[in-house]
Amino acid sequence: MSDETSAGVHFPADEQGRRSTTSTTRGVLADAVRGVDAALAERIDGSREWRRDYVDLVHAVTAASAGSADRAARIATDGLASMRRRMVLVDDSGAQAPLDEATPTVPAGAAPFGTESVRGTAEPETTLRVPLDGRVLEGEELRGQLASWVDRQLVEPSFATAVGEVIDHPEWLMLPGRRVLLVGAGAEMGPLETLLSWGADVMAIDLPRSRAWRHKKGLATRGAGTLTFPIDASGDSGADVIHQPGQVLEWIRRVRGDDPLAVGMHAYADSGVHVRVSAAMDLLMDELTADDAETALGWLATPTDAFVVPPEVVAAARERWAARGVALKSAQAPARALGRGKLFAPAYRDAHAGQPGIADVLVPQQGPNYAIAKRLQRWRGVAAEGAGQRVSFNVAPATWTRSVTKNPVLGAAYGGAHHFGVEVFRPETVRPLMAALLVRDLVRDAPVRSHPEELFSEAAAHGGLWRVGYEPKTALGVAAAAGLPGSLGRRLRRH
Repeated sequence: MSDETSAGVHFPADEQGRRSTTSTTRGVLADAVRGVDAALAERIDGSREWRRDYVDLVHAVTAASAGSADRAARIATDGLASMRRRMVLVDDSGAQAPLDEATPTVPAGAAPFGTESVRGTAEPETTLRVPLDGRVLEGEELRGQLASWVDRQLVEPSFATAVGEVIDHPEWLMLPGRRVLLVGAGAEMGPLETLLSWGADVMAIDLPRSRAWRHKKGLATRGAGTLTFPIDASGDSGADVIHQPGQVLEWIRRVRGDDPLAVGMHAYADSGVHVRVSAAMDLLMDELTADDAETALGWLATPTDAFVVPPEVVAAARERWAARGVALKSAQAPARALGRGKLFAPAYRDAHAGQPGIADVLVPQQGPNYAIAKRLQRWRGVAAEGAGQRVSFNVAPATWTRSVTKNPVLGAAYGGAHHFGVEVFRPETVRPLMAALLVRDLVRDAPVRSHPEELFSEAAAHGGLWRVGYEPKTALGVAAAAGLPGSLGRRLRRH
């Protein structure tokens, strides 16, 4: 069967059998805010240029969430409920049912997955070690680097504090007494390699691509932990949570054991498939949480989104805007006039003194499906933590990943970002840092928050995007122009 008619999680089909991503994602965003801001919901419903309009509309929904803890919780709950009403689970006969009425089961006649494990041959690493510019930092040298990043306003002070806690407690690294399930285990920013080097017990779900699985098995062999994964009847490793949610769930339940599970969602896909995999994961997370209330949930947040940030971040950005030199102000003034305020605009223009602001770092080139997929994940995190579940959801900095470098505009913008006080990190530096935050979130006492959006602002490593003096998207074109020569060079070297 084609992907449009295959079993699994899909966008709903209309009378002509078409599965529209736009009508569904736009409807989900409108439904999320309808209960707290009917006028905004009407604006979203009325959008006729969704690919153009979504950036401002997602910003507006984030601002609505900032209004109060109750509004943030309501938006998350209503957004998830809308997704479950709209997205469907298609069975082998082609019949579809909304996710809120569907139960993922093993199709009749389908063979259950087998299981394979690879045990590492190395001794577990017993200290947090972070590669940076050809060196490996640990202990006091790592603390000094964390302090430098704070001073340069690339990470929040709470990030340095959180990583410092892991430096102080190396016994956390192995995650004793807990198994980790990584979906999208091969993600470039995922914690697989790091957790295995620390000796963790990892269950892995990823697409059945033999070359990628050879790499993961190699990581496991060279590591100190255990990697466990499904295999199909033909012996191929891997599974597909979109098309095989019932088989995946049955395998997890059979293999997980008695230890509490931490479920990490790291899967990424292009276009509407990203929404589908996020919806499929939400369905699995529901089932696994119902099985065991101690199940923890984890994600990484992209820095290229809209976030509610605390007043001190707003104040720092305004200080940097005011501190621009006379020559720079003079050089930018004509561009700002010609662009009618759309170039080099000050950050947090709408924020009131002493109040939180909205860090608007949405990148239009990533598209509305990406934005809504990340919203689904964030809403799930807010809802789960509000229900008392343990959640890890940390903002990672802009990073030189393959998905960035294959996008010429985004790659060029990253290449020129340093001109505006933004640093783009290497993946090998970010992976152990974000894995450290994950283990800290899984072992520490549950935090008490005054607002659900603090789930994302605490311990954020935004690479400077939140504290830069400019609204980032108003400098994106200039940054791209400045970074274009380097971006072209990188693309030529790959080819």
